[in-house]
Amino acid sequence: MADQNHELRKAGLKVTLPRVKILQILENTSDRHLSAEDVYKALLDAGEDVGLATVYRVLTQFESAGLVMRHNFDGGHAVFELSHDEHHDHMVCLESGEIIEFFDETIERRQQEIAEEHGFELVDHALVLYVRPKGSKATRQEGIQKK
Repeated sequence: MADQNHELRKAGLKVTLPRVKILQILENTSDRHLSAEDVYKALLDAGEDVGLATVYRVLTQFESAGLVMRHNFDGGHAVFELSHDEHHDHMVCLESGEIIEFFDETIERRQQEIAEEHGFELVDHALVLYVRPKGSKATRQEGIQKK
């Protein structure tokens, strides 16, 4: 709990029990991308009495403080992941809704080159690949509704 207290203070947030509990869930989950509803269900499963509105509010505060990043993969509901220093991109499986993180130096380099070829400096980017298992007929719209 001391680690969470330190992280919250470092982000300029007051240490409250709901913030600590939500941060613990984000840090200890095997699924790095959680919706507010996922966090809420995890709190309920742990016997914690934190309302869904509080979860939404805390996640928004965490986002503003730079503790989490919000992703809206193709119009689906928002999911949150802890902010990390290392950059990564995402693949979203249209069949299962699974979110896969990856890093590819060639892709990163090529994006830099494209920006430079057009007279720009690349500041940031977000790359999301929508994928399906080979041989699957899943469409992008179907994949959105599964997760």
